[in-house]
Amino acid sequence: MSPSPSLPAPPSSARVAAAVRHAVATGLLGESSPVAGFVDTDGVRGSVAALHEAFAEVPGVLHTFAAKAASLVPVLRLLSACGMGCEVASPGELRIALEAGFAPAKIVLDSPVKTRDEIRRALALGVALNADSLDEVRRIASLRPSDAVSAIGLRVNPQVGGGAIGAMSTATATSKFGVALRDPGARERVMEAFATHPWLTRLHAHIGSQGCSVELIAAGVGETYLLAEEINTRLGRRQVTGLDIGGGLPVNFADETVRPTFAAYAAALRRAVPGMLDGRYELVTEFGRSLMAKHGFIGALVEFTKDAGGRRIALTHAGAQTATRTVFMPEAWPLRVGAFDAEGLPKAGPALVQDIAGPCCFAGDVVAHARELPELRAGDYVVLYDTGAYYFSTPWAYNSLPRPAVYGYRTVAGTGQDGPAVRFAPVRDAQSLDSIAAESGLAHADALLELDA
Repeated sequence: MSPSPSLPAPPSSARVAAAVRHAVATGLLGESSPVAGFVDTDGVRGSVAALHEAFAEVPGVLHTFAAKAASLVPVLRLLSACGMGCEVASPGELRIALEAGFAPAKIVLDSPVKTRDEIRRALALGVALNADSLDEVRRIASLRPSDAVSAIGLRVNPQVGGGAIGAMSTATATSKFGVALRDPGARERVMEAFATHPWLTRLHAHIGSQGCSVELIAAGVGETYLLAEEINTRLGRRQVTGLDIGGGLPVNFADETVRPTFAAYAAALRRAVPGMLDGRYELVTEFGRSLMAKHGFIGALVEFTKDAGGRRIALTHAGAQTATRTVFMPEAWPLRVGAFDAEGLPKAGPALVQDIAGPCCFAGDVVAHARELPELRAGDYVVLYDTGAYYFSTPWAYNSLPRPAVYGYRTVAGTGQDGPAVRFAPVRDAQSLDSIAAESGLAHADALLELDA
């Protein structure tokens, strides 16, 4: 019997435990499917509701989801049904956003390297664009038809500094994104661009994401707001009518708590930029990781265990191919790990220091170093928490490892000994070996030999 959607959902930790147990029982995790990703749809809906509530008093806000954080059509369709728009940064992301059902007017195209064809297609569809440079503004001007309806903005870099993770900081002095506002003459050139092109009606800024504080993000947004005010004053008209303030809210990976919250971020904006939220400017947000991370996990079978140098190592099927950032930057991207037994139940017992390693053929493929967990054995399972954004949705094809299957799930409070009931739905099928062979050029297997013919 399907669980009733009218019953309240259990807490997040209970939902994950129930999903693991049922995934093992139904074979979604097991010998033939040793790794899979899972998306908690109740959690996703809750995050979207919290975002809308945080900005409820601000008129004219379009909340878009950064497609790169979960580039899966069913996930995007769920977000569309929750009232979100979509931010895309490539032709592929634009395609899947359209397939997911987002109206073109609720899609924003951001990319520092848009081709002429990409720009033409966006303009033909009515998709909004943010130019990343003044050269791109000139390219758009040469391609834009007189009857175009796309909202067009310019991305600026307020150069307010970086956060704790350099690669995630996009408002540094030398960031590759946007027009660097503090460079000599840059501000005046921006003014000239808006004066020359009345169809430039938005400013866009994205300060950073993981490792960037709410205060730093708010400071960068504040600089963008001041630039909009300056442009409108200089031109003597309200040409800049919209501000795309990006996303980038960091995620707490240390425990289950959601912090900072969207409400805390909105409060920081009110303190730093009160005039921006009074309705004079249409706002666009582009959150990704903060909407999804807490609402997904990776489950993986422990295939073997071994001891080396006095350290226990659990060898699993979840490594750098799914947790790429964590493997290469473990201090910046640590993940919580859960230990589950062969039945999918949380393990108990004395803690043992263990490494959790993956299947990739290089020594650094370790997703967790020296973690104290109940002793893992072959046939047990590990869970990598907080992996709903980026991890299983954008896998790395190292060693030609197949992309894992992904499932969505819902839970409702149960009354029996088995705890919450769970309903699963497929999001992405596991990649087949035939697909791997095809992607590896199978159709052209003899092509290089034929060069010598």
